[in-house]
Amino acid sequence: MNPYIEQTFSLPELAGISSKSISEHLKLYAGYVKSTNLILEKIKEYSSEGDKHAYVLGELQRRFSFEFNGMRNHEYYFKSLEGGATPHTPNGILQHEIEKEWGSWETWLARFKTIAATRGVGWAILYYDPIARRLTNAWIDEQHLGQLNGLSYIVGIDMWEHSYYMDYGTEKKKYIEAFLANLNWNVVEQNLAAAMQ
Repeated sequence: MNPYIEQTFSLPELAGISSKSISEHLKLYAGYVKSTNLILEKIKEYSSEGDKHAYVLGELQRRFSFEFNGMRNHEYYFKSLEGGATPHTPNGILQHEIEKEWGSWETWLARFKTIAATRGVGWAILYYDPIARRLTNAWIDEQHLGQLNGLSYIVGIDMWEHSYYMDYGTEKKKYIEAFLANLNWNVVEQNLAAAMQ
């Protein structure tokens, strides 16, 4: 069984998100990778006597979705910050699809920010639905509760306290603005283009 590999990210200095915050955040990401691999090892170990360890295996499977999605969500998150901030392309595919769904970029962005400011810990995610061929916003509790089946991840904001508390305390909205200002929208466009193929 090949283990999942902790990825490295080429992150520039970010405006409004401190290097200390990013450093601690990357450690948390590394923990998700480590825990994902450990759970898979334990599942393999206990599966040799599946009936005897049915309860433990069930709990490990439940925990696996949390750890795996924590790993994968963070990979999308950090990749969207690589290469430095770039503005979205006004005539690009992303804006075109957003305008089809919400009427304007501004309307979508306001809704996305509102979702991100939801009370509790989780993620605000923009998905693409390849069956309905449309974009949709979602709130994901923790890392895994509410993930939408079959949809492709386009961009997401980590709204756990670890992502903003060091820089902003309880002022989530300032962090949301800082994250969006640091996005490499070219990466987001590429995510959508790949999802639409």
